[in-house]
Amino acid sequence: MQFELVKHPGGVFALADDIDLPRINRFKTGLTYTAEIKLSRHPIFHQKMFVFFKFCFSYWAAERLGLDCMDEKSQFDRFRKDLTILAGFYEQTMRLDGTIRTEAKSLSFASMEQEEFESCYSAMINAAIKHVFANTKDQSILNRLQAFF
Repeated sequence: MQFELVKHPGGVFALADDIDLPRINRFKTGLTYTAEIKLSRHPIFHQKMFVFFKFCFSYWAAERLGLDCMDEKSQFDRFRKDLTILAGFYEQTMRLDGTIRTEAKSLSFASMEQEEFESCYSAMINAAIKHVFANTKDQSILNRLQAFF
């Protein structure tokens, strides 16, 4: 199980996002767990990317009926992977049955150099405008979207 964490003074790690709260609450307080910690991208820029994903996801999910009963974490993860693919950052492999499998590239610090990440961020905005916000006329939504540039 993976979680995005932020280190606070005193050596305390806390969830970077409340969306993971139900999953982390499965762990019992007072027990010892083993974790592998990896440095992710600059926290501010990484956070900006995920705020953007959440903004897009909230707008997109509001337009879909029936998603309120589905696992939000799973839906969000699938949404951000699909948006990454639509932005052109993916890898394709051939399956045994001859079909092509398309997987989103990982945005992790270890998997993507900063320059590629910045290019990906720009492409994500363009993909969101085209595929998520294409029909919106709501000026407040458009203004919030512009704030990510």
